[in-house]
Amino acid sequence: MGRSLPRWLVALVAAVYAFLHLPILVLVAFSFNASKFSVEWTGFSLEWYRRLLERDDILRGLRASLVVGLLATVIATLLGTLLALGLARHRFRGRRALEALLYVPIVTPEIVAGISLLIFYVLIGLPLGLATITIAHVAFCISFVVVVVLARLEGMDESLEEAALILGADEITTFWRVTVPQLWPGILSAALLAFTMSFDDFVITSLVAGPGSSTLPLVVYSMVRRNIEPSINAISTLILLVTTLLIYLADRYGRQRARS
Repeated sequence: MGRSLPRWLVALVAAVYAFLHLPILVLVAFSFNASKFSVEWTGFSLEWYRRLLERDDILRGLRASLVVGLLATVIATLLGTLLALGLARHRFRGRRALEALLYVPIVTPEIVAGISLLIFYVLIGLPLGLATITIAHVAFCISFVVVVVLARLEGMDESLEEAALILGADEITTFWRVTVPQLWPGILSAALLAFTMSFDDFVITSLVAGPGSSTLPLVVYSMVRRNIEPSINAISTLILLVTTLLIYLADRYGRQRARS
């Protein structure tokens, strides 16, 4: 039998979790508030969710976020997976330096990354818009994809690939029939993580977005600056729900495939 935790430690952990999650729970609760004023509860209502469908700016921002998120996810996942395979399966000069550089986008503050990308776009004369947002999201998502896929590669059994080659399969067939199925949980988890990060990003996006290319986080921020209304609580709740669901699915799928 394991020893039970001291009561003071349990209380401390509960207080920390309450401090972290209570504001989120309040936001979700007041997204169903019938009152126009977020500080006064007058009854349960879905009115603010219905009004979201009437906001053209929110729908445009959602469309832009989905387009950028899907494009950035596909590109970052493809390039990141290939880079992870190259790092894991080949030895070449400068490999350690390249691995170290992969962590630079992860540890670099977003404001620094956004300003550097903005300066780069200005220098090459690239007009700001959805294309520049997509490139920026690919730039910071690739590192996370590589890290996730590399972790999956470390647990793979290379003898299955060797057996396929010995039995007559060529390298392309072995890659698609043996390597990819084993690597698929890591690829899917990396893709879901990349999409979540792209969909939620605000700091970098705000610096590299041009006129008429606002994503959903930028639209929500502009709404907060103009006037705080329950519609903000509703759209924030939906964003929270989607991102939480994606992270949960990625984690659950990875655990199930790891056990199997």
